[in-house]
Amino acid sequence: MTVRTRPPFRADHVGSLLRPQKLLEARESFAAGRLDSAQLRAVEDDCIREVVRMQENVGLRSATDGEFRRGSWHMDFIYQLGGVTKVTENIQVQFRNSEGTIEFTPSGIHVDAPISLRKTIFGEDFRFLRSIVTTTAKQTIPSPSMVHYRGGRASIDERVYPDLDEFWDDLSAAYAAEIRGLADLGATYVQLDDTSLAYLNDPAQRAQITRMGADGEHQHLRNIRQINEALKDKPEGLTVTTHLCRGNFRSSWVAEGGYDFVAEPLFGELAVDGFFLEFDDARSGGFEPLRFVPKGKMVVLGLVTTKRPELESKDDLKRRIDEAAKYVDLDQLAISGQCGFSSTVEGNALTYDEQVAKLALIVETAAEVWG
Repeated sequence: MTVRTRPPFRADHVGSLLRPQKLLEARESFAAGRLDSAQLRAVEDDCIREVVRMQENVGLRSATDGEFRRGSWHMDFIYQLGGVTKVTENIQVQFRNSEGTIEFTPSGIHVDAPISLRKTIFGEDFRFLRSIVTTTAKQTIPSPSMVHYRGGRASIDERVYPDLDEFWDDLSAAYAAEIRGLADLGATYVQLDDTSLAYLNDPAQRAQITRMGADGEHQHLRNIRQINEALKDKPEGLTVTTHLCRGNFRSSWVAEGGYDFVAEPLFGELAVDGFFLEFDDARSGGFEPLRFVPKGKMVVLGLVTTKRPELESKDDLKRRIDEAAKYVDLDQLAISGQCGFSSTVEGNALTYDEQVAKLALIVETAAEVWG
């Protein structure tokens, strides 16, 4: 079995982690005017130091900042793109869980000027992370697809972009510049978080995209093409992975269905080094689509759920890894949580100790399977 000296590692994780109470309280104080931005950042710094130590102590070989400076895994990035304005009208997204539905209503976006990159987004955040890790610093950002998926044609001013091809070209160019900027800061591991490519396996999501003015049956092909355009001049020595899930907000989800609809172009054409895939329950489908994964690409199996506190059986995890290995070589596999623990500031319904136990289980399982 090949020893992994570069990411993704045999035991890995998606990125977001539960926010500690003192960070939540500091954010409340900042919003109320009792803390200034420098004081808030000092609290964030302390919390990030602690969560990096936790990741290293459980044996992970990569560490993120837990996305502790963000309220949302993607919107905090998207609002910093040149040309994107935050609007007062909320987007309504219906999440589901075993108890019913939850409404998620983030602020909307409006593209009212050409898309550009004014600075390396999260650049200072990454610089701090890299200064405190003893392992590999991992930077997560939303994929280009998410800028379009959050509003569709209606959110893009036709006076700015009468031709959507120009929007996509500018968006990919901005992302290419972002990736170069992170590499210039020393990044060797960047993850593009993309719910769209998993959502589009669900017929209901494809219908919704069509209602938004796009072609739901072929939107995944456009998204793959634009991510590839952003990565075509990827700096040497930089590993780029993508994480695909079907929604993660307060232990709830949006979409259902296996990866079958997007699998062949996704695995065969997307120019990333590895795929973090959600496989924690029947809602995610089976492993059969992995037969399209080519040699040289890594698949990180998201077998450990981040939505529920119950700890998985190590034997069950090993059995599922064996099942996946029927479709893609065991040497191309790794294990992680199915998603982040806190894609938004609210977090999922489990405790800090339960989160740590799941990360430790991932590390222990990987060591027993791959050595």
